[in-house]
Amino acid sequence: MPEYNAPLRDMRFVMDELLDMTGSYAAYGLEDATPDLVSAILEEGAKFTNQVLSPLNRSGDEEGCHIENGVVTTPKGFKEAYQAYCENGWGSMTASPEFGGQGLPSSLGLIISEMVASANYSFSMYPGLSHGCAAAIAAHGTQEQKDLYLSKLTPGTWTGTMCLTEPHCGTDLGLIKTRAVPQADGTYKVTGTKIFISCGEHDMAENIVHLVLAKLPDAPAGTKGISLFIVPKFLPDANGEVGERNSLICGSIEHKMGIKASATCVMNFDDATGFLIGDINKGLNCMFTMMNHARLGTGMQGLCHGEASYQSALAYAKDRLQMRSLKGPAAPEKAADPIIVHPDVRRMLLTMKAFNEGNRALAYHTASLLDQAHYAAEEEARADAEAQLAFLTPICKAFMTDTGLEATLLGQQIFGGHGFIREWGQEQQVRDCRIAQIYEGTNGIQALDLLGRKVLGSQGKLLKTFTKQVHLLCKEVEGNATFGEYAKKLAQLNTQWGELTTAVGMKAMQNPEEVGAASVDYLAFSGYVVHAYFWLKMALVAQAKLDAGTTEVDFYKGKLATQAFYYQRLLPRAQAHAEALSAGASTLMDIAVEQF
Repeated sequence: MPEYNAPLRDMRFVMDELLDMTGSYAAYGLEDATPDLVSAILEEGAKFTNQVLSPLNRSGDEEGCHIENGVVTTPKGFKEAYQAYCENGWGSMTASPEFGGQGLPSSLGLIISEMVASANYSFSMYPGLSHGCAAAIAAHGTQEQKDLYLSKLTPGTWTGTMCLTEPHCGTDLGLIKTRAVPQADGTYKVTGTKIFISCGEHDMAENIVHLVLAKLPDAPAGTKGISLFIVPKFLPDANGEVGERNSLICGSIEHKMGIKASATCVMNFDDATGFLIGDINKGLNCMFTMMNHARLGTGMQGLCHGEASYQSALAYAKDRLQMRSLKGPAAPEKAADPIIVHPDVRRMLLTMKAFNEGNRALAYHTASLLDQAHYAAEEEARADAEAQLAFLTPICKAFMTDTGLEATLLGQQIFGGHGFIREWGQEQQVRDCRIAQIYEGTNGIQALDLLGRKVLGSQGKLLKTFTKQVHLLCKEVEGNATFGEYAKKLAQLNTQWGELTTAVGMKAMQNPEEVGAASVDYLAFSGYVVHAYFWLKMALVAQAKLDAGTTEVDFYKGKLATQAFYYQRLLPRAQAHAEALSAGASTLMDIAVEQF
C-alpha cells in the first residue's frame, strides 16, 4: 500500500533557506515560534500524518461515507483519527489564544495542512472547512458570536461548513433562492437547499456550524442582496453547549468520482434558526474571507496530490525492471534495467518534481504574505502583502491545481498498467485530485478573476506588485556566468507579461469578451513565469550552498538540475499560451451556437 512521508528536507529548504520564515516570525515578535519549536512541530506532524492518516487513505476511499435517515457515518477509523488530531492540537495551532488556540503563524499551519492533505485528502476536508468558517466569524462576527462559536471551532469540538451554491446556480450566487425571514427576537428563519456542501453532516464532532448565504424578502436582486447567516446543526443553549436540534437535515450525499471519505452533502434548511453575521446584504463580502482562505488551501491540494503521487512513482521507477537502457545495460546483473534509466520516465519524474517544488515555493511564499498582512508593524507592509495576495491567490488556486493534476497523471503513467489498478494507489490519487480544479470557483473563474478583476481592474497595479520583484531579481543576476542566461529569459518574459496585458486591455475596451477569451491562457502564462521566478531563486540558493562546501551535494545539485529542466523543457509552454491568448475572442465567439 502506498505510504506518504512528509518531504521534510524540501519543506525546510523552502522555509529556512529560500524564505527564512523563522526569521520573519522573530521579526514579527512571535516569540513562541522558535526554530526549535517549528522543527519539533514539523517532525511530529510528519509522524502523525504517516502513522495515523496515511493508513486510512485507501480504506476510507473503499468504504466511503454512509447515510441513513439523514445521519452520515464516516469510514472506519476516521472518527478516532479526528479525535487524535484535535487532542494533539493540530487544528488549533494558528487560532487565537483568546479562544483556546496556540497563536502560531498561519504559514506554519498551512505547512501542516500540506502534510495532512497529502496523507489523506478526504480527512483534510473536515478540519479544513472549519478553519475557513472560524476565519469568517473572527473577521465579521459580533463579540458574542466569536466567544460562542470560536471557543468550539478552535479545539475542533464543533466543525464548520460554508453553504453557498444551489442546484440551479453553480458559481452565479446572485441566483440563489434560499430565503431568510427576520423574526421578532432578532433571529432569522432560513429556508432553502444547498448542494455540494463538504462535510455538511458527519459523526466526528458534536455540532456543525453552517455559514449559509441567503436573501431577505426585500433584498435587492443579484449579489447585492445576499446576506450571511450562522445556522448551527444544534442550537447552542444558554451555556453555549449543544441544545435542541435545528430544522435542517442532510437530504443525501453525493456519489463522487473521488474523495469518497469526505461527505459531500445536499443540505435542506426548513425554517432553520439562523443568526446574521456581518451586515445585511453584505454576505458575499463576509464569505469572501472564507473563500479566499479556501482557495489558498485548494491550491495547496494540487501540490499535495502531486507530491504523494511523485513519492510512489519515484520508488516504483527505481524498482520496476523493464527493458535495457538505450546505451546498454545499466544493471547487467539484473534481468532488465530499472525504468528510471529511460529518458521518457525521467521526463515524467522531472516534470512532477519541477511542478511540485515550484508549487511549494509559491505556496509557502503566499503563506508568508498572510503572516505579513497580519503581523507586520508597518501599515505599508501590511497593505503590500494584501496587494500581493490579491494577485497571487487565483494563480495559486488554478495553476497549482492544474499542474498538480498533470503531475498526478504522470505518476499514474509511470506505473503503466499498474497505475490503473487500485492496489497501487495512483488511480485514487487521480480521482481525488480532479475536484481541486473545480472547488472554490472553477479554474476558469479564477482566470477571469485574475485578468479581469485583479489585473485590468487595478489598471495593472496588482500585476506590478509582482513584476517589480521579478525585475529586481533579473537585474541582480544579470551577467552571472551560471545563471545570467536564465535571468535574461525571465526578464524577457516579464516584459512580455506587461505587453500582453496591455494588448488584451486595449482589445477589451472595444469588446469585453476579449477578457474571457484570453483569461485561461493568461493565467497559465502567469503561472509559468511565477514558477520561473521561484526556480531561479532556488537555484541561486543551491549554488551558494555548493560554493560554501555543503555535504548535501546531491540535494543541491538536484535543485540545479531541476531548475535547468524547468527552464528548458517546461517554461517554453508559456509562449504557446501567449500566442493563444493573443488570438482574440473571434476564434471562440464567431461560431454560431447552431454550428457546434
